[in-house]
Amino acid sequence: MAKRPIFIHSLEFPFVREEILEFEWFPGFSKAQAQKSIRSLHRSAHKKGIEPVLEISSKSPSSMGVELSAFNLMMTFENGHSLSVECAFQGSKVFELGGPYQEIYEGTSIEAKKDERLRTSGDVIGFQLLDETFPTEPKTAFYDWLYIKALSQNSVYAKMLLKYNGFSDIAFNPQKSINCQARAAALFVSLGNKGVLEAVLEDRVAYLSTINGPQKDEQEKKSSVEQGKLPFNFENEENRYVM
Repeated sequence: MAKRPIFIHSLEFPFVREEILEFEWFPGFSKAQAQKSIRSLHRSAHKKGIEPVLEISSKSPSSMGVELSAFNLMMTFENGHSLSVECAFQGSKVFELGGPYQEIYEGTSIEAKKDERLRTSGDVIGFQLLDETFPTEPKTAFYDWLYIKALSQNSVYAKMLLKYNGFSDIAFNPQKSINCQARAAALFVSLGNKGVLEAVLEDRVAYLSTINGPQKDEQEKKSSVEQGKLPFNFENEENRYVM
């Protein structure tokens, strides 16, 4: 048996509810084994009254779920340059000892994930994407923002997500990982239903204020994030990537 979360959208802060469910796990690395585990997890969700559930991962039995994987979901910038959410996330990390390694933007998602510098440059101290800077707190803020930004550019899938009440990612283990594409999808639906999606995508400070909640609103306004500053210097031209 194993336990995994189902992510459920909500109009109430923090806008995503996690339901940890126990289900039968089918070991093995093949797609067939993963899909057995997915079906088992979704049966457990059904028993809890959570349905329908969309698996978002490269192992998803749904073609839509596969295409919404962060490895496959693309985001496009004003000049037409496109890259996957995974490449955008990994290439925007700023570490104690280097980064952002923006040449990662030009590679594949698998290459981005396996780049050795991501493991040898110390702790992540922030994120830099073009002229936008993001803090490391809340921990999933930047990843979620990238994902909902990409989803907002895929109107067909964005509308189709509305029919799902829960989202899963069979590979996500909350004991080992922080960011999750299924959680980001649930947040996208929540912000859309709440009517604030466009506003938070246009304004980084509004986004961070929203996901931080009312308790931290005043603190957020005073933070260095609002000033667009982080404790490092990006004036080195070799660290600048122009799209």
